[in-house]
Amino acid sequence: SFSKLLLCLPMQDLSPKNPEQKIIKRVIALEGDIVKTIGYKNKYVKIPDGHIWVEGDHHGHSFDSNAFGPVSLGLLHARATHILWPPRRWQKLQPMLPPERTPLHSDQE
Repeated sequence: SFSKLLLCLPMQDLSPKNPEQKIIKRVIALEGDIVKTIGYKNKYVKIPDGHIWVEGDHHGHSFDSNAFGPVSLGLLHARATHILWPPRRWQKLQPMLPPERTPLHSDQE
């Protein structure tokens, strides 16, 4: 659905470990979804109410939900729409969820 596509854009969060630090991650799953994790303490996680699952684009080298778990919606700050730096990478970000990272079950359907 259109609303789900918008939520798949990278989001700017406050870091759960350091709220002064802002991080940009892709929203992978919404509350109620079940996601297969990559190296998290549990292989599968059902996203609790009021939370999202976020991941960086470089699996295994990203400080994301696979390291700290579901993120409270209260830490969500903004939606990234463009890459501005470095200038050679200027582009509009497209709503895209990598096919291998789609939730196993979604309450949104």
